[in-house]
Amino acid sequence: MTQVYLDHAATTYLFPEVIEEMTKVLVQEYGNPSSSHARGRTAKVILESCRKRIAALLGASAQEILFTSGGTEANNWIIQNAVEQLGVKRIITTKTEHHAVLYPVLEVQKKYGIDVEFLPVSPQGQMDPKALEILLQQPIKTLVSIMHVNNATGFIHDVHALGTLCHEHQAYFHSDTVQSIGKMELSLKDIPIDFITASAHKFHGPKGVGFLFVRKNIPMFPLFFGGEQEKGLRAGTEALHQIAGMTLALEMSLVQLNKTSEIVKILRSESLRLFDEQLPGFSINGSLDGFYTILNLRLPISEEKAAMLLFSLDLKGIAVSRGSACQSGSSKPSHVLAEMLSPDELKKPYIRISLDATNTIDDIKALIEALKSV
Repeated sequence: MTQVYLDHAATTYLFPEVIEEMTKVLVQEYGNPSSSHARGRTAKVILESCRKRIAALLGASAQEILFTSGGTEANNWIIQNAVEQLGVKRIITTKTEHHAVLYPVLEVQKKYGIDVEFLPVSPQGQMDPKALEILLQQPIKTLVSIMHVNNATGFIHDVHALGTLCHEHQAYFHSDTVQSIGKMELSLKDIPIDFITASAHKFHGPKGVGFLFVRKNIPMFPLFFGGEQEKGLRAGTEALHQIAGMTLALEMSLVQLNKTSEIVKILRSESLRLFDEQLPGFSINGSLDGFYTILNLRLPISEEKAAMLLFSLDLKGIAVSRGSACQSGSSKPSHVLAEMLSPDELKKPYIRISLDATNTIDDIKALIEALKSV
């Protein structure tokens, strides 16, 4: 059976070169970066070289990059550090954030009694900057957390404008950039942002590794305790092979970005044209000009088929999703779409298609044929 993979927002395949790099480090450079002997020193050089290379790709300094197990840990670390150590008394966010932000926010609210303000979003997923500005006029020490690219709908927030607004009112600004890192250019020296998070498996690197960016001179404190790794901020021996793989994956993604993004943008446009021809009556959840890799579509299919839709497509060899892979086992509707759509609209079957340059128009045709036969 032909396998069609249209779920790259959930995870991506590893570049073959990344597998080779990780294997080389595992076999040849197995020293502990904290050891003082030659093998340890060599491993330390690789570790710090990776930090410098990632920083250079993002217009940051090496001291502003901290390695983590992925985006979830990084988001938790930033949110807890803001409340426990930076004296933040209020967090402003939206209910359309990934649960890796929403749940830590609710946890610190419960634990410390801080204020949490949820900005309303439009039917397209846009939060209102005016509403944010009104809240920021209140003299409360605040962290604002707004994701760059929404993982469910592909809606893009203007992080430069949001960061500028936050800094004008002395608020910290954090953005979950897991869906955008490696898929678009980001120059952190030009964006007024204090914290971002990234996860390697979203840009053809390995699972279980990521990083966070912390603007210079903002104090960070450990999330958990042990050794002195990561400048004493993150205990535990570094997974050097994963960090090396992540670094190469990010470099390769950005080197190829102009070519691959053009391929995917054309494919996204052609996909919409084919859906219009073959399944008229579909609607876009989000906006037509959303992120080029993501399409979230409400389908002209009977409501009673919604529950089994992904299962039916999987039986036909087609991998898509309804939204976050972290919630794929849940029968509940997407929490993102629940904030954007009416109750009647939310009952309609919908899918998230997330594209990569390896996808073809034949993949989309196979998806449409499978949907027509459901």
